[in-house]
Amino acid sequence: MATYFVGDIQGCLDELLLLLDQVNFNKEKDQLWLTGDLVARGPKSLETLRFVKSLGKAAITILGNHDLHLLAVSQGISRVKEKDKTAPIFSAPDSKELLTWLRQQPLLAIHTEHKIVMTHAGISPQWDINTAIGCAREVESVLQSDKWIWLLENMYENQPDLWQEDLTGIERYRYIINAFTRMRFCFHDASLDMDCKQPPQDLSSEDKGKLVPWFELSSRLPLTHTVIFGHWAALMGYENNCVIALDTGCVWGEYMTMYRVDDGKYFTQKAIEQ
Repeated sequence: MATYFVGDIQGCLDELLLLLDQVNFNKEKDQLWLTGDLVARGPKSLETLRFVKSLGKAAITILGNHDLHLLAVSQGISRVKEKDKTAPIFSAPDSKELLTWLRQQPLLAIHTEHKIVMTHAGISPQWDINTAIGCAREVESVLQSDKWIWLLENMYENQPDLWQEDLTGIERYRYIINAFTRMRFCFHDASLDMDCKQPPQDLSSEDKGKLVPWFELSSRLPLTHTVIFGHWAALMGYENNCVIALDTGCVWGEYMTMYRVDDGKYFTQKAIEQ
């Protein structure tokens, strides 16, 4: 049995299938872990949902910001973004089944044998591993309850940007969602910056003094697990200090990256021209 982790798919199903062919993936004995954002800008978001769902227990996927946005669009809370190619999902005969399945997916998944925690954007620098797990389960329970539409209606804000254990209600849930699905940079006081998407090396001289990648913040609480995440395509892959970034911008014309944890080997697939 081999265990593979792959960065954001974003509807680029053909590249994912080519990666799986590279390693002779067998769903009867191997496992595929996906860092979220199954859908959005690529050409086959509908087919990607169907494929990942069809893998059953051979696939472990988590929710990314684009996945949550898809659920919000399905309820008329938001509109399809101009560059998204998700409209076919809503008219598909299995639309309700797929969206219900997506809503049951977690914000965080743990591989106990390899001591890996997987989330879409990372782990808040203010959280230890137990806090992160507890926060994820809080929001998942709401998302899987009859309050899920209320949660999606109220998630589209950037505040609060600093974790406080006594946060309650939607403010608590919103921080958790933003940390798990939208975080990139933090300020030195550990508050989240929700605007900058650049690679760290391209920051202006002013921003370099203010912003720090969440995983490089000096005050970040130590974790007992390696963090594998996606979301930040501008990093173009990163491995250091017990964090591994796997989004390498396939949907932007770059390539898709997959990591086999058993031997630490990486596999890549160049984006197919559309």
